[in-house]
Amino acid sequence: MNDKKENKGGKCTIALTRRQVLKAGLIGAAGLMIPWKFTATKAIAAIPGGTLDPLSVPKFATPLLIPPVMPKAGTIKTKGGKNADYYEISMRQFSQQILPAGLPPTTVWGYGSVNGAGSKNPLLLHNAPSLTIEAKWNTPVQVKWINELRVDPTDPTSAYLPHLLPVDPTLHWANPPGGTAGRDTRPTFTETPGRYTGPVPIVTHVHGAVGVGDESDGYAEAWYLPDAAGIPAGYATKGTWYDFFAGKAAASYGATWGTGFATFQYPNANRASTIWYHDHALGMTRLNVYAGPAGFYIIRGGPGGDAAVLDSRTNTPAVLPGPAPKEGDKFPPNKTYYEIPIAIQDRAFNNDGSLFYPNTREFFDGATAEDPGYIPDTDLSPIWNPEFFGNCIMVNGNTWPFQTVEKRRYRFRLLNGCQSRFLILDFSQITGVEVWAIGNEGGFLAAPVNITALGNQLLMGLAERADVIVDFTNVPVGNYVLGNLGPDEPFGGGVPGADFDPADPASTGQIMQFRVVPALAPDPTTPPQFLVLPPIAPLPVPVRTRPLALMEEMSMFWDGPAAAMLGTVDSTAGTAMHQMWMDPVTENPNVGDTEVWELYNFTADAHPMHVHEVVFEVVDRQPITFMEDMGHITDIQLAGTARPPEAWELGLKDTVIAYPGEVTRIRAQFNSPGQFVWHCHIVEHEDNEMMRPYRIGPVQPGQPGSM
Repeated sequence: MNDKKENKGGKCTIALTRRQVLKAGLIGAAGLMIPWKFTATKAIAAIPGGTLDPLSVPKFATPLLIPPVMPKAGTIKTKGGKNADYYEISMRQFSQQILPAGLPPTTVWGYGSVNGAGSKNPLLLHNAPSLTIEAKWNTPVQVKWINELRVDPTDPTSAYLPHLLPVDPTLHWANPPGGTAGRDTRPTFTETPGRYTGPVPIVTHVHGAVGVGDESDGYAEAWYLPDAAGIPAGYATKGTWYDFFAGKAAASYGATWGTGFATFQYPNANRASTIWYHDHALGMTRLNVYAGPAGFYIIRGGPGGDAAVLDSRTNTPAVLPGPAPKEGDKFPPNKTYYEIPIAIQDRAFNNDGSLFYPNTREFFDGATAEDPGYIPDTDLSPIWNPEFFGNCIMVNGNTWPFQTVEKRRYRFRLLNGCQSRFLILDFSQITGVEVWAIGNEGGFLAAPVNITALGNQLLMGLAERADVIVDFTNVPVGNYVLGNLGPDEPFGGGVPGADFDPADPASTGQIMQFRVVPALAPDPTTPPQFLVLPPIAPLPVPVRTRPLALMEEMSMFWDGPAAAMLGTVDSTAGTAMHQMWMDPVTENPNVGDTEVWELYNFTADAHPMHVHEVVFEVVDRQPITFMEDMGHITDIQLAGTARPPEAWELGLKDTVIAYPGEVTRIRAQFNSPGQFVWHCHIVEHEDNEMMRPYRIGPVQPGQPGSM
């Protein structure tokens, strides 16, 4: 899997192989423009993973689980006088049948309600993915997030549970063993450590929440351990920012935090949209999310909601496909849903049903303890893998499920919840289907986009969402597979089959099956070409442009990356400088300012970049050229013409694909003061330095590090 590299006259020349490593010598010496597309030179015969062969897993044997609605604990009055929907949600470990019946169950983690007193027929169920939080526009939601990762989740006197997966303690991570002084740091070692087996830190982030206070955003250093027995003396039980944010929560909305939990409040100021929630603990996001805890969070109503969509033929309210699951619905459901959230994730398994995730860097590129060695003898972490691609596709918590659909229109809220895998959803094998995109992360698009006219393929980066109408009206009765043409390796842009090898058609090239049956009744919904979507208010004129860098730190001892990083670009000097998580904040918009952030990608891979707290407009993308010598980026220049965003990116987003050899420009308004983060959503990258804090407004009195 290594990329071949040799040094010639101080400039780097590279023979591109699996990771298509891009170095400036490749383009700088000859003064060539970096293309958007890169040509792969070889295919991978099989996708490595656990002991379970993905080809032995029966496909389309399990019906798709349509996530039910999370039950509420009640309604409370907030400190500001507004009514808020209140939830008590814990994270637990349990057994779930992810593989088809007849194969062993899988031990996973997931969220679930522990108090359904405010709901009719409450479903107190922990699942992976978890139940959907249904929120109303401009109506606050308050959630008590509880860490119950202990042997008996109902008993605080029981022992803590170690992680299901191998935790690398050499990263800059939560680091409970470091104690109060050493938490949230990158430890130093005199010999290579083994995996961490102590209690697990968590902190929940609602991905896409707009206007949330920083105390409720799931800041990576605001984690907390479970209230459990056996936690070693001297361990830190909460992150550096936990106490500061606890004080803000008490002052802002009257919540009291305690051992093993934190209570967050969400204003639901977004336009109606599909957002989601998942863990965000420092240096452990890849592992915690892979273990299972994630779920949909859907905001409905308001001026950008379904009721504001019109039918152009009559100028009256349009009819969108529905219903969706509602609070109090029976489970399993006794009604048919035509609006369905669909979370697509990749996993690998062992023969006993357990999750597989690599326990050594050797899995990625062959680096072993003997050659070249690990920390402290080299700069390679022993367990962290720069990317991971599961060899099984899981949809809503089951491998390769099926969904029976009628010959009519459906609304699917799609989420790419994979680890490192870009998806190119391929509807082209479904005869007669018609697909329209009507929304993305920030709610409805400016106008419907006919995906079928664009080839019936939809690219989705990590954490991106797509709100689509899939019309099965003209599909003959029968069984059809939704395909995936995204690669089983890092993605750099381009065309499947021409610029890279698509996913394995026998495994990861298949997502799920649709079983098309006759319609039970006439379809009352509005054809998508006649939908008039709610207008999107343009953002104010930007007052500032920030050039930022997406970078990769190559190992000094091995032909491969030691970390993925972010940084800043000096446009005047034409240079870039990396920044670590611990470095001072460099992105500090004033409250209310609108800025353009320019994401210069100096790596070989596309990165899905997520900015917390805001939604943004994609402005454009433009090729760049640059020089690279021993990790130093110089002579950065714009090249060629900027191209506009893709049609399905028009509107508001919270995650954007930044392609290699390009600058991607986004525009956002920063209205809520506080400390937040921006990062790559390839979670392996995020966990090893490709995340940076940013601050809106001034330093807060008493915040960590302000003295």
